[in-house]
Amino acid sequence: MKADAIKLDGKKAGSVDLDDAIFGLEPRADILHRVVRWQRNNAQAGTHKVKTRSETSYSTKKIYRQKGTGGARHGDRNAPIFRKGGIYKGPTPRSHGHDLTKKFRKLGLKHALSAKVAAGELVILDSAELKDAKTGALAKQVKDLGWKRTLVIDAAVNENFAAAAANINGVDVLPTMGANVYDILKSDTLVVTKAGVEALEARLK
Repeated sequence: MKADAIKLDGKKAGSVDLDDAIFGLEPRADILHRVVRWQRNNAQAGTHKVKTRSETSYSTKKIYRQKGTGGARHGDRNAPIFRKGGIYKGPTPRSHGHDLTKKFRKLGLKHALSAKVAAGELVILDSAELKDAKTGALAKQVKDLGWKRTLVIDAAVNENFAAAAANINGVDVLPTMGANVYDILKSDTLVVTKAGVEALEARLK
């Protein structure tokens, strides 16, 4: 399929051919859901921890005699039934990550890109290069183009462009090797440079 390209000043910059096998699929929510879940689970620290009854700081002495009190039979104050006692079956440090095949992850990225095309949220940019790292100038161009929450993907990120975009709220810049389903779907506008399109197609073929 053909897609029009623009420059940062909003002027036309020709067109590019997008591979239908990557940008023209019918987006499937189940595939996107599985890949996003895999990403978010791998990003979890898994450092949650509670103290068990062997780790709380009470004495291990039996609190009162076994018989004759008229109350329940208890051992020490560390029992989970007591306030500030140990927690029973609480969270412990572990990995939340699970496996997902490379083939399926590639498929998820294709569907994410296709979803942006289907929603009309894909913009092809001639190039994302700046002579000077001027945040103000880039912020004005982004505002004039009407980009809100934007992800810019380029084959090789231009240092000046990345430095200028770093202080603009809602603008993220990634190289094609860092392109991922979660960040693509989270953005309102996906901006891919011409070089980025070629690099993505080479990565996903």
